[in-house]
Amino acid sequence: MRLRILLSTIFSLFLIGLHSQSIGIIGSATPGGWDVDTNMVQDVDSPEIWSLNLTLTDGVVKFRQDDAWTVNWGSTDFPGGIGVQDGPDIPVYAGDYLITLNTNTGAYYFDVDSDMGIIGDATPGGWDSDSELYKDQTDPNKFFTKLDLVVGGAKFRKDKDWVTNWGSADFPSGTGTQDGDNIAVSKAGTYFITIDTSTGEYNFGEEVTYTSIGIIGSATAGGWDTDTELNQNSNNPDMWFGNIDLVEGEIKFRANSDWAVSWGGPADFPSDTAIIGSNDNIAIGADQAGTYLVNFNTETGEFSFLPIVYYESIGIIGDATPGGWDNDSDMVRSETDSALWTLRIVLADGEAKFRANNDWVTADWGSGDFPAGVGVAGGANIPVTAGEYVISLNTTTGAYNFDQIFVFSTVGLIGPATPIGDWDTDVDMDKDAIDEQLWTISSIDLVDGEAKFRADDDWAKNWGAESWPSGVGVQDGDNIPIVGGTYRITLRSDDGSFSFDAPSSTNEPILNEVKLYPNPTNNLINIELNTERISGLVNIEILDVSGKKVLVTQEKAASLIRLNVSGLNPGNYFVRMYNKEFLLAKPVTIVK
Repeated sequence: MRLRILLSTIFSLFLIGLHSQSIGIIGSATPGGWDVDTNMVQDVDSPEIWSLNLTLTDGVVKFRQDDAWTVNWGSTDFPGGIGVQDGPDIPVYAGDYLITLNTNTGAYYFDVDSDMGIIGDATPGGWDSDSELYKDQTDPNKFFTKLDLVVGGAKFRKDKDWVTNWGSADFPSGTGTQDGDNIAVSKAGTYFITIDTSTGEYNFGEEVTYTSIGIIGSATAGGWDTDTELNQNSNNPDMWFGNIDLVEGEIKFRANSDWAVSWGGPADFPSDTAIIGSNDNIAIGADQAGTYLVNFNTETGEFSFLPIVYYESIGIIGDATPGGWDNDSDMVRSETDSALWTLRIVLADGEAKFRANNDWVTADWGSGDFPAGVGVAGGANIPVTAGEYVISLNTTTGAYNFDQIFVFSTVGLIGPATPIGDWDTDVDMDKDAIDEQLWTISSIDLVDGEAKFRADDDWAKNWGAESWPSGVGVQDGDNIPIVGGTYRITLRSDDGSFSFDAPSSTNEPILNEVKLYPNPTNNLINIELNTERISGLVNIEILDVSGKKVLVTQEKAASLIRLNVSGLNPGNYFVRMYNKEFLLAKPVTIVK
């Protein structure tokens, strides 16, 4: 079952900065939550400037126009940043704020009203202006903030006045006293700063970021001279991963291709916790040489090396399969990832397992979970419900997925926007002679109104979405808002993606000209834009099945765009792509 995904129209993407009746702030941190906007006040002299004094709780917010999501602003930056259309939620701390937004540029700022601040030539405001601290909601005596500091001095003070202040000679932590020494910040960086005004205790915790993480050592191809670089997880900057060939020898992890920050032993291969600053190396035995998928957490030092094995064949076997427990149904290896295997197959009620090389000796994977799970060696049989599926398996991680597909006798367009003009009779579409999930109407005259797709002249299976002229229809979704005209219509009944294009006998709809592969995938998505009709910058978003955006980027239109999705959890997603020329969405399954 696919849940609703609401896709904004193309035209809404270009309304930022136009005159609006209201601008509001909404979100879990606001008094109205996600249900009611708190309206801002428009500046009389500068109509693009909106402001508001508001008390917020810990949570997230966004700005939007006219109490609707058609035009909205979001970003990950706080307390200030540049909001963009459909950007991520803005994280905020609890406090009393003067909030401002410029609807022309998207620039916003949350100016907190606090009675505690930090001041000094190490701080952004120098000795002239306090950088205000946020109050800890669990303890009225505790305050905190995150600041970029330079080398210099700093002190804490109350009410922007020297009557009450805290200082000490100690850094990065100590106990401040009234009129104490300036705190000597000895290293520039980003710090999470805390103070307890009841005791004077403070701490400057440096937030370290790494431009690269690599593995180096005699067990690697580069020896002790060249790092084998890892990839950063897009959702968790502390997590790094990659594939590596190891021989007998020793290794260490290090940051920025430099020995200033490194992690070593004592630690046991293939999984343990590396120690930062250690002089010891991590040993790789002769019997442990091989190719591995490595994961490393720079925050905790935890690492794991999963062996990547090249199998001649992978199959699914069991009484749920056509071959029963006697013959494997062979899967197909991905062209870009030797560990990823897929197969379209009709299964019966019963059980199944995956195995390598048509035998039980090499390797097998099983689990009690269906339709998705993580198979383990010698695990339980997988309980299968009858149906037709696209099955995927990652032999390195054991993650698998059974994605059920349906084949329909007829698919039609229905609604008052069609020539028939009612919700009772379908205009049947043509099934592709080769691809039974592809349905088209070569040319049809539509009027302004609404329509939906449905299968077998019945509402049991239908597709709808509040999106035009392209989108992804979902079961019992909104009616499609039709703009009158003559169109060629395309629908994929396996994923609900649809497109209304200008009719042409020679011009394929954009929906079919954009290719996405491999699908399923575990780390990279390739997007081929095989059309000259798409140019300039392309907005790309990945949404989960609830409609939440989990990845947002903007890429220059090219024949091939690559997205790193290694940081996303296993499951089904939609990739939405748009600019002023087009809007479409395609499904993708991520496995681990």
